[in-house]
Amino acid sequence: MTQIRMASFSGQGARSYNEDAVLHGVARNGHYAVLADGAGGHKRGAEAAQRAVACVERSLRDDAVAFSPANLSQMVQLAHSELLHHQNSAEWDARMHTTLVVLWIDPDVSHALWTHVGDSRLYRFRHNRVDVITADDSVVARMLQAGLITPEQARNHPQKNQLLAAMGMEGEIEPHTVVRPVELNEGDAFLLCSDGWWEGLSHEVLVDSLGKALNPEHWLSLMRERVEAFARPRQDNFSAIGVWMGDPGEVTRPGDDDTRPGLLSGR
Repeated sequence: MTQIRMASFSGQGARSYNEDAVLHGVARNGHYAVLADGAGGHKRGAEAAQRAVACVERSLRDDAVAFSPANLSQMVQLAHSELLHHQNSAEWDARMHTTLVVLWIDPDVSHALWTHVGDSRLYRFRHNRVDVITADDSVVARMLQAGLITPEQARNHPQKNQLLAAMGMEGEIEPHTVVRPVELNEGDAFLLCSDGWWEGLSHEVLVDSLGKALNPEHWLSLMRERVEAFARPRQDNFSAIGVWMGDPGEVTRPGDDDTRPGLLSGR
């Protein structure tokens, strides 16, 4: 059986407190990694992120929940409902919401599922190639996909933090969940991260750091050094989870599937 190794890091950046939350572990239903990037007045962003990841983790650790896309989507919707239940409708600036991205690997370590809401991302590394296998729920991402702006313009666009969907927003949500389990290859690596992490890292840096890393902890450390070296004065919270399927240094066969909800142009 392929060995799975995971590591996580969450940094405060230049903000007064950290509103990101990360969790990873293993249960009878398989390995999992969950990351959220919260926002809201009176520190409620941190509450939103923590509530969301904790709610999803409870579902992932429920032995009665089978490994399926439908169940993964239901977990996200349940977490969304919990946030709505704890909203303070009397004070608009005290409302909370959060992004969410989840990776779920089956007990046989042969297939993976993932889902997301918002602009926290999931990257897959395979055969020296990196793909963004989530599509940001943001105004700028839609403009970029439509060809209205360039990747360079997207990096500094005034609406780059404006989300089209997030956990805890009014109404129902539709998680972007893959339609079927995706086959894993020995040597695959995954990176879940908040926008404070991915904004400052190009695809070349991501691949280069993976090639130099000895383990997932080292990989996150190498990327963290780059984030901190090029941090802006108002550097956002920056968090990530690294997941290794065996040794990513080994050459794996490039794969193709039709289950990705969308790719975002390279940064």
